[in-house]
Amino acid sequence: MPAAHIALAILVAAIYGTAFVAIQYAVLEIPPLMATGYRYVFTALPLIFFIRKPNVAWLHLAAYGIMQAVVMFGIIFTAIRMGMPPGLASMVVQLQVFFTVFFAFALMGEKPTPKQILGAAIAIFGVGIIGWGLGASAPLVPFFMTIASAAAWGIANIISKKAKPNSMLGYVVCSGAFAPLPLFALSSLIEGTNFGILPVWPPSPIVIASILYLAYPTTVLAFTAWVFLLQKHSAAAVTPFALLIPIFGMGSTAIMFGEPLSAITLFGAALVFIGLAVAVIRRRTIRVFKQ
Repeated sequence: MPAAHIALAILVAAIYGTAFVAIQYAVLEIPPLMATGYRYVFTALPLIFFIRKPNVAWLHLAAYGIMQAVVMFGIIFTAIRMGMPPGLASMVVQLQVFFTVFFAFALMGEKPTPKQILGAAIAIFGVGIIGWGLGASAPLVPFFMTIASAAAWGIANIISKKAKPNSMLGYVVCSGAFAPLPLFALSSLIEGTNFGILPVWPPSPIVIASILYLAYPTTVLAFTAWVFLLQKHSAAAVTPFALLIPIFGMGSTAIMFGEPLSAITLFGAALVFIGLAVAVIRRRTIRVFKQ
């Protein structure tokens, strides 16, 4: 990878990681499903009026938008609102790597490598330790919701892999347009809100800034850049940079919120990180880093 693309990958990881700070601020004031809905309102608007639809069927766009925005982010926003530490969430959600490998095997016949299987075993053991560590101090439901969110991310990855869009920006923006209405409807049913009407008006400046950060730098810029990098380079070269996401996530939330994590939880998180590293870093990738 050229130096500019490496810098872009690091920037994407930093944006993804620090986005968990923005999620925490957003859901403190706005119900999580509604907050997710507004994230995608601004993801689609006003850009959808200025870009072309990618060469992808509307069904693919809708499927990706529903799975990535409504299911994946709807679940993780709710989990954080329910007590999942946001920094730890940034680590656990990276199980999407293994869910993607599993779904690629189950749905597309792509066999996992021995290293991927070993990495998954290490990471799953780490997740078990995290769950054990959280059991005494935090509700386990948000923890399992975060795992479910990672599974939804894995499915969304397969949808985008099958779609092969010619315009990454168009794919992100057009698929995001399918998210707000279902999210506002679910918010009305589950959270008891009025359809799309903010419960607090005007929202605080920090909440406005958080929603805009989640919409533009995180969704429009980072998602588009990530898909661009995957189109330009092999997954083996790009995916290791995802290991930086929990570093930025846990670091930024520790600074902003003083997020407490027990020694047992940190040990489990370390095992998840090691498992991810074993699964995604290959010799070819190491040579790329040395160039």
